[in-house]
Amino acid sequence: MSFLSNTLSRVKPSPTIAMTAKTAELKAAGRDVIGLSAGEPDFDTPQNIKDAAVAAIAAGKTKYTAPDGIPELKQAVCAKMKRDHGLEYTPGQVSVGTGGKQTLYNALMATLNDGDEVIIPAPYWVSYPDMVLLAGGTPVVVETSLDTKFKLTADQLEAAITPKTKWLIFNSPSNPTGAGYSREELKALTDVLMRHPHVWVMTDDMYEHLAYDGFEFCTPAEIEPGLYDRTLTCNGVSKAYAMTGWRIGYAAGPVELIAAMRKIQSQSTSNPCSISQWAAVEALNGTQDFLAPNNVVFKRRRDLVIEMLSQIDGLTCPTPEGAFYVYPSIDGLIGKTSPKGTVIDTDEAFANALLNEADVAVVFGAAFGLSPNFRVSYATSDEALKTACARIQDFCASLT
Repeated sequence: MSFLSNTLSRVKPSPTIAMTAKTAELKAAGRDVIGLSAGEPDFDTPQNIKDAAVAAIAAGKTKYTAPDGIPELKQAVCAKMKRDHGLEYTPGQVSVGTGGKQTLYNALMATLNDGDEVIIPAPYWVSYPDMVLLAGGTPVVVETSLDTKFKLTADQLEAAITPKTKWLIFNSPSNPTGAGYSREELKALTDVLMRHPHVWVMTDDMYEHLAYDGFEFCTPAEIEPGLYDRTLTCNGVSKAYAMTGWRIGYAAGPVELIAAMRKIQSQSTSNPCSISQWAAVEALNGTQDFLAPNNVVFKRRRDLVIEMLSQIDGLTCPTPEGAFYVYPSIDGLIGKTSPKGTVIDTDEAFANALLNEADVAVVFGAAFGLSPNFRVSYATSDEALKTACARIQDFCASLT
């Protein structure tokens, strides 16, 4: 009998973290690897946010806090929800966790029983299905397609709902595709959900502020007020505020659900870092002036990557509305062979050969539930992106 829990057999390690670790290992060994696998902005945390953290340390705000966040941060979340989405929440409806991942995990742990189904559109963030499995639920993966720019349609959602469905996990703009849902597209989905009152909505709005070409972000409870009482709106400061290492995420939803999440957090990690919480207060309440200039940089990088990758025969690269990812299809390259003899029969084989033979790290599409594709993160310098895309062009041209 194994000493380890049977639960571990239901889940797998994060492929994105594994590829990032492999990249770091090769770099340490002297390889000139360009990493396009990590979903982490290369911008520094804005100075006003860092100053707030230093001030918190100087003021001795280094003690334990309430398990799911200080009142000041919960109030800042409420103000943000009102300001950006017109949604009214009280601090008792807010949970603050150690990163956005924890708030999602807590909610699933607090609500799922054996047999409960969770609808997850694919491509999906790699952690969604495994968190559902850890919580004892059943992921119901619904594959989208390039034809709909990787967006779930109302008909697909309707067909996936069963009496056992408990949640829809909804992510816009998306990791890994960058696809963002318009108001009209989101309204079509919320109309379906209104016909099925037993289905709750868990939104992952982490890339909310990273939007281009006039795309206007919206969140489900904002589009359909009738969903307010069964929506958990999740977000955090990691991406737009370049605070990945600070580890602060938050969620707003019904009091009963938030209380259940608090109970789980109180018996697991307890409170997030007190200093990070005070930095997050400044992030939400302070100036937002850096967001627009940062988005100009991200858009330029997006366009650079799409232009270079679109020149490759056998590769299709749609233009996303937001986030900092592109998700090209390699359908036209399947079956070819690399110069070192690797048969490109899957997107995983493509990604491995690209790393081993061209020193570019990307994440293969199967990790996100939809193949044959790969994810490129363009949250790095223009110079690195130009060099990496040129290497991808040369590698693809060398396939026979």
